[in-house]
Amino acid sequence: MSTRTFRITVRGAFDGLGDAQRAELLADAAEHDVLRSAYTPEGHLSYDIAARSAFVFRFSDTGEEEEDILEATERAEETAKAWLTERGYGFKNLRSSAEDLSQAPLGKRQRRNARTMGA
Repeated sequence: MSTRTFRITVRGAFDGLGDAQRAELLADAAEHDVLRSAYTPEGHLSYDIAARSAFVFRFSDTGEEEEDILEATERAEETAKAWLTERGYGFKNLRSSAEDLSQAPLGKRQRRNARTMGA
């Protein structure tokens, strides 16, 4: 059995931030820029608090079975909630999506390489 890699995206919006919290997020904005975002086991947070209150956490996880994606998604949501709660950031509209990369369609270059390797 092979290991499956999952990408989990947890989206939401900051809610009820005070001036100090907003200033803290603005001060840390460079390390949470969407251009630096990546799917990581610990999760990567990106936002642009100056433009809007939305945020995105990106997580990577693994599993052996197709059903493991459900547990991975639950872990990602709980990790995102914990990170926000530990810092006192209110949030709302939390929702998640997950992708099993073993089920993802191959890109054009990957299909061409797969054909030449199998021929």
